[in-house]
Amino acid sequence: MITKLSHGLARAEIFCASFLAILITLLILLNVVTRAMNASIYWVDEAAIYAMVWMTFLAASAGVHERSAVSVTVIKDMLGPRARHVLSITIDLIVLLFAAAIVYFLWRWLLPLDLLRAGFDIETFQGETFNFVYAEPTTTLGIKKIWVWIIMAAFAFGASVHAIANLIATLRGPRV
Repeated sequence: MITKLSHGLARAEIFCASFLAILITLLILLNVVTRAMNASIYWVDEAAIYAMVWMTFLAASAGVHERSAVSVTVIKDMLGPRARHVLSITIDLIVLLFAAAIVYFLWRWLLPLDLLRAGFDIETFQGETFNFVYAEPTTTLGIKKIWVWIIMAAFAFGASVHAIANLIATLRGPRV
C-alpha cells in the first residue's frame, strides 16, 4: 500500500513540478517582454522565484522516490552483493532520518498545536509564541509567506513516504 501511495504521489509531484517549470518559463518571458516595453510588472520576479522553489521541492521529493540523486558509487562498486544490500539499507535509513528531521524541524517552526490552542487566531498565536510565521507577507505579491513555505511540509511528507517505501522495497529485495 505504501508503495502505491509513493508511486502515485511521485507522479503527482512530477506533474506539478512540470506545470511549475512551464509557469516559470512563461513568467520569465513575460518579464522580458514587459521590461523591453519599459513597463515592468514588479511582482513577476518574485512569483517566478517562488514557483522555482516549489518546483525544486516537488522534484526533490519525486527524486527520493526514483532514487535518482547524484551519487558516487566507488565504494558500492567494490562491495559484494551482501555488503551492497546492507549499504542500500543504510542509505535508505539515512534518507528516512533526513525526512524525519525535516518533519521535526517544521513541527518546531510552525507550532501547529500552539496554533490549534489559539483557536487558529493568528494574533493570539503570535502573542503567546512570538512566532510570526503565519503573518509575514511576501515582498511584492502581498500573500502570506506561509503559503510559500508550506511546500516544505509537502516535501517532508512526500520524502517520508518515499523513504519508507524505498526502505521496505530494499528490505524485501534479494538478500545474498
